[in-house]
Amino acid sequence: MQFSAAQIAMMIDGKIEGNANIQVGFFGKIEEAVEGELTFLANPKYEEYLYSTAASIVIVNHSLELKQPVSATLIRVQDAYTAFATLLDKYQQIKNQQLTGIQQPAYVDATAKIGEQVFIGAFAYIGEKAIIGNRVKIYPSAYIGNRVTIGENTIIHPGVKIYHHCNIGNNVVIHSGTVIGSDGFGFAPQADGTYIKVPQIGNVVIEDNVEIGANTTIDRATIGSTLIKSGAKLDNLLQIAHNVEIGNNSVIAAQAGISGSTKIGNNVMIGGQAGVVGHLQIADGTKINAQSGVSKSIKNQNTSVTGSPAFEYTAALRSQAMIRSLPKLEKRIEELEKLVKELLTQKA
Repeated sequence: MQFSAAQIAMMIDGKIEGNANIQVGFFGKIEEAVEGELTFLANPKYEEYLYSTAASIVIVNHSLELKQPVSATLIRVQDAYTAFATLLDKYQQIKNQQLTGIQQPAYVDATAKIGEQVFIGAFAYIGEKAIIGNRVKIYPSAYIGNRVTIGENTIIHPGVKIYHHCNIGNNVVIHSGTVIGSDGFGFAPQADGTYIKVPQIGNVVIEDNVEIGANTTIDRATIGSTLIKSGAKLDNLLQIAHNVEIGNNSVIAAQAGISGSTKIGNNVMIGGQAGVVGHLQIADGTKINAQSGVSKSIKNQNTSVTGSPAFEYTAALRSQAMIRSLPKLEKRIEELEKLVKELLTQKA
């Protein structure tokens, strides 16, 4: 697919500096791009490559002031990173639109309802009374259980498993290896030291515009729903336990774990390898630093925490600085003790 600078500028509301008719067919990194490719400059650390890149078109910010001539055609926008992301999304949509039909072998139950322009890859399984919306793409070896509902324009990548009765919204992306709706970790301890399994009869509800990375697990609720709200972005290798709620537009990085029945607010950011214990409330706008352990509810909005146990970010940094100073403090105390001892000896 070929696009001219004029066409691209129209899609991202940009202003052209250079040849409006020049065409590109693919994307490249600014330091590696070749003729016929499009790239972008958002991070000032890469500005040096703007003057040497072989890319045909470069998307830059309106605010960028050139320090020397540029051979590429520039498209100036308000936010180069967002504009580039928009282009990638449109490119992906065009590619996905070309995929339709049901490859063989695949199993689609006779009671399932399949929308228009749907793609179902080879070895995929669609269970009883499943509902698949328009323009959904289900890639090979995916499993869609009985009575699962999938909204329009959703993409289910290879090997995804969605257990029975779970609901997936519109414009959702679920990457390979992710499991939606496996049993929550519920076991009742007995007097003899054994455990009785608590049946998990709820489901998982994933609202619109959510993206879930590879090999993430989201457990079904014991009763009710585990809920991922609109706009949430979940990274690879996450564990989301039963009855958890993730708020609108919240972001969780890889290897984090959220224990059962914890409620994460809107616009929360959780760093990699962080852990949150069960039955907590995390307020809107909270930022949890990587590898933090959250053991108490965070009730004030827009709070930043770090450490294990996690506490307020600035106070935590001061504590860390004090800990690093302990050897010096210990030496000073020893010197003071020695001085006091000498003074007492002289007085005696």
